[in-house]
Amino acid sequence: MAQPPIVAALACARALAALHDKGFAHGDVQPAHFIVQPEPVGAVLIDLALAHGAEIPRRFDFPYQGCLVHYEAPETSRSVLENGEAVPTQEADVYGLGATLFMSATGWRHVEYPDDASRAEQRRAVVDRTHRPVNVAGMLGWLINDMLRPSPGDRPTAQDVCKTLETEAA
Repeated sequence: MAQPPIVAALACARALAALHDKGFAHGDVQPAHFIVQPEPVGAVLIDLALAHGAEIPRRFDFPYQGCLVHYEAPETSRSVLENGEAVPTQEADVYGLGATLFMSATGWRHVEYPDDASRAEQRRAVVDRTHRPVNVAGMLGWLINDMLRPSPGDRPTAQDVCKTLETEAA
């Protein structure tokens, strides 16, 4: 099975870690929001419309109602189902990066649900089911598995992900 090159995964992790180091959460981590440059390999994280971390004047702020569910963390899905909104977090971003790498490596969403499922049904699947088995070989497989842990506190940070990928890329 094909998997994203470690250097490309590292470039994406570095882009996310740089945002986190500035005190922000992206809020919508997904493959379409990483622009990967092939030579030299690098990545830019785009679409900061749902980013959280700075003071925003009330007249410009709006509730965060989740992101593309294919990459949404269980705590985000749960909060949106229960309260209609959530707070973007760096831990949920790391989950989104894990789901992104899983999709890139396997072609599958991290949680199984019907293609025509409503957003509420998708979110219930993310909350109630475990992710698909991570059948990605080597270090990247166990790293993705760690990033997809259900409890936010059990996930590595974006910097931890970078450190792990850097040792593999060296």
